[in-house]
Amino acid sequence: MKVIKYYLFLITLIFSLVSCSTDDNNNPVTGLDSLEYYQELNVSYGPTNDQVFDIYLPANRNLDTEVMILVHGGGWSAGDKNDMNELKNFVQSEFPNMGIVNINYRLADENNQPYPMQIDDISSVINHLKSKQNHYVIDDDFAFIGVSAGAHLSLLWSYAFDTDNNIDMVCSIVGPTNLTDPAYLNNTNPELQALLDLYGTEATTEYLEEVSPYHRVTANAPPTILFYGGQDPLIPTTQGTDMRDKLEELNITHEFTLYPNAGHGWIGLDLLDTSFKLKAFIQTHFD
Repeated sequence: MKVIKYYLFLITLIFSLVSCSTDDNNNPVTGLDSLEYYQELNVSYGPTNDQVFDIYLPANRNLDTEVMILVHGGGWSAGDKNDMNELKNFVQSEFPNMGIVNINYRLADENNQPYPMQIDDISSVINHLKSKQNHYVIDDDFAFIGVSAGAHLSLLWSYAFDTDNNIDMVCSIVGPTNLTDPAYLNNTNPELQALLDLYGTEATTEYLEEVSPYHRVTANAPPTILFYGGQDPLIPTTQGTDMRDKLEELNITHEFTLYPNAGHGWIGLDLLDTSFKLKAFIQTHFD
């Protein structure tokens, strides 16, 4: 009888230890079924309604499955992740074995400046994905494709806030890069000035440099691909050419394309050219 009680005690003790070990682990041993395609919309990563993302994960994935993060534009004060659906479809079509995370972030207004709020949101997304790596069954390295303000945020986070070197590649499509550019400081475009004023009408040079990828990039930056329009009313050509020159100076792997007749976006042959170049760059530096 004592022997039976002893074994019952051992079984109870072992079960308790296993249960405690599982409860203390932020990455459950049993995550999603990696053999099945998985998607979930509006996954919360913070307390506000804007702090959500959509996640799309391929079937037959493993802990080396790459994840592309999409960051929408909208002048830091507007826009939505649904604006990136065409790019999401492009990545899914061309890279069916890649995961995608399409994010929303808190939007700026007269009471809430974009920085550091939106950079903090990207950090929260990255930390969420890393903490759930085993649950989602994905790699813990990522890449960005950003458009306009989303491209600015993607570059800035990759260059200045990626302390763990989690970003393998970043793409900027018409992204602002240097808020100290004379083309910005001396502009006469009310629409453009309204966007810049989100960073503060009395912003110092030091502050504008702090929020500018051009001034934050280092020799440790990830491979970068840049696309700009020569007739863009919001993004002066120098935002692209100066960034290109800085990347060249630092010997960072990069590509740069300027479409002379394009504005803040393009269609037709220019768009086809973008898709070819972006696909090749992803294949070389991320896939």
